[in-house]
Amino acid sequence: MAMASCTRSAARLFRPSTSLAPTPPHVRCFASEHHGHGSSRVNMWEAPLEPALWKEEHFVFASVAGWGLLFYGGYKAFSGGKKEEAKKE
Repeated sequence: MAMASCTRSAARLFRPSTSLAPTPPHVRCFASEHHGHGSSRVNMWEAPLEPALWKEEHFVFASVAGWGLLFYGGYKAFSGGKKEEAKKE
């Protein structure tokens, strides 16, 4: 699919045109396919010990969850909570 799109773009670039200004090639800005720029990204659960390879949104999810756990743990550790009084019999 991506190869066909690239072929059409290249054909459009080199096609003789009647106007003086060439038309720019079609670029799919938010395409999920890999375009050969840099290394491919993987889902967080496919390489859990290599965060450098994760997709950006998965890294954000993991970071926000980690910060949430840190704040919640700090709150629980330092708030003390309710202290139950020992019942005297």
